[in-house]
Amino acid sequence: MLILRWFLKAVLVFVAVTVLWVGLYRFVPPPFTFTMMGDLLGGRSVTKDWMPLSAMDPNMPRAAIAGEDARFCSHHGFDWRGIASAAYSNAKGRRLRGGSTISQQTAKNAFLFQRGGYVRKAFEAYFTVLIEALWPKRRIMEVYLNLAETGIGTYGANAGAIRYFRHDASRLTPTEAARIAAVLPLPKKRAAIDPHGFVRSHGNRLARYVGVVRRAGLDSCLR
Repeated sequence: MLILRWFLKAVLVFVAVTVLWVGLYRFVPPPFTFTMMGDLLGGRSVTKDWMPLSAMDPNMPRAAIAGEDARFCSHHGFDWRGIASAAYSNAKGRRLRGGSTISQQTAKNAFLFQRGGYVRKAFEAYFTVLIEALWPKRRIMEVYLNLAETGIGTYGANAGAIRYFRHDASRLTPTEAARIAAVLPLPKKRAAIDPHGFVRSHGNRLARYVGVVRRAGLDSCLR
């Protein structure tokens, strides 16, 4: 019984701390992440430049929705159809796909390490439920676009725009926003400037879909 009581106390403390942590980040930009720490420990510098979503060109979140999570505004953290589709595709031996939503990726980027297997996935699901409960969709997208890696040692769409296009993210053409979005799945292996191969083809495809996202209202929760 003593062990059970200690376990229950530990669970309550964990829940209380994480709820306060997530609640704080609803209003305060996350100052640092475990991923950034990994870059510093690996001898790389970290470049980040926070920009509120209200100041960012709407083409950027639209490109993210087009490339990462078309049902971002309609799901509650988990896109079960997307997860099932990714699992089916992977089982058929096609190019590996992830089923993570922008909400899940935000939870991972803000609160967790990038690696960790199923244990990290379990914590990722927990934090996803918390941010969906405590943050509006605009805040989830804002944190996502400011913490996601957009290149080696580069974090956020604004820092990525400055790195690749020599101007900030307050003005991005559909092509520029799409190229940044095309880098997001593998930021340490891709670049948005002078892209080739997958980045070029995927970026061009996303640039066409930016207008579709706007016209179809897939970004309605951000307006």
